[in-house]
Amino acid sequence: MNKRWILILGAVVAIGPLSIDMYLPGLPTLQRHFGSDPSATQLSLALFFAGLATGQLIYGPVSDRFGRRRPLLFGLALYIVATLGCALAPSMSALIGLRFLQALGGCAGVVMTRAMVRDRFEPQDMARILSLLLLVIGVAPILAPLLGSVVLETLGWQAIFYVQALFAAACLIAVFLNITETHYPPPGTRLSFTSAIKGYAHLLSHRRFMGYALAGGTAQGGMFAYITVSSFVFIEVYGLTPGHYASIFGANAFGLIAASQVNRWLLNSFPAQHVLRAAIAIYLLAGLVLLTATLTGFGGLNGILIPLWICITSLGFTFPNSVAAAMAPFGDRAGAASGLLGTLQFVVAGCTATIVGHWYDGSAVPMAAVIVACGLAANLLLQWVSKAR
Repeated sequence: MNKRWILILGAVVAIGPLSIDMYLPGLPTLQRHFGSDPSATQLSLALFFAGLATGQLIYGPVSDRFGRRRPLLFGLALYIVATLGCALAPSMSALIGLRFLQALGGCAGVVMTRAMVRDRFEPQDMARILSLLLLVIGVAPILAPLLGSVVLETLGWQAIFYVQALFAAACLIAVFLNITETHYPPPGTRLSFTSAIKGYAHLLSHRRFMGYALAGGTAQGGMFAYITVSSFVFIEVYGLTPGHYASIFGANAFGLIAASQVNRWLLNSFPAQHVLRAAIAIYLLAGLVLLTATLTGFGGLNGILIPLWICITSLGFTFPNSVAAAMAPFGDRAGAASGLLGTLQFVVAGCTATIVGHWYDGSAVPMAAVIVACGLAANLLLQWVSKAR
């Protein structure tokens, strides 16, 4: 296994969480700067998720036809241009539109990385490699809020986007110099709108693919509900400083990373599907405790932080195993499978972000309620896919 290959791909995928998590401490500042309300500010997150969902549908079949490397380089270049535009945005409306373009560029790394790993590894090994990638990717959620709060307080919100653009430029150079092609389409392979639609229709009708993809996606949707309103909950409701909020965010990210490395060890003894089922059950149970604490006030701030940490930590098991289980039958169409899987997951993320932003009432209850709903849906989806065997 090439450690440099893993490191570079991990850094490329980290662009997504970096674009979200580094941005979070600045949401209240952006709201005041542009004179917008919380729902408009949170829309800049929801549209980012929409861009991630849309772009992955495009990159999937394109990478199956033209390979992984060229679409990845294009996406990184688009991301850099859009990110620089975000720093210069004159209004919240312009920022929201540019965030959408930023996501269209950044999502190339998500699609290509999953496809490249599937190109090189079988499903059980794929889950292990994705867990290893989470070790690299997970540095972003830990450092990004801390870095974002420091940059915000010292240089202003525009500098957050300049730092993101600089990181993406470094990734672009690293990919150009070090990443070789992993997929060479057979001669005569063609790309058309009709063939792409037929390919996606087959994936959408595949029970195993849809069950595992949506189970992982709904669990991840709960995390994005947390991401969308957590800065408002902890900074405005509980009175924490941006630095304290960043520490909480980092602790949750650390739990996710630690779980992903435990997952690598568990996969030596258990199938990925079995680990996934246990993790989703724990996610739901912790979500119910979280909802109870927010409704009753039991335990105060710690009554929220502990079950929330368990929910986020469990995603270190759900992400790599759900992706590997969903993509297992599609080694010949890894790009399309990766693209649709990511789109489904970010559609769910966009929905949960929009719902929790609309329901936000100045408390942690909407966040906890959406997490419970996502955990329940994920458990039901795993039961549904198990009946296909």
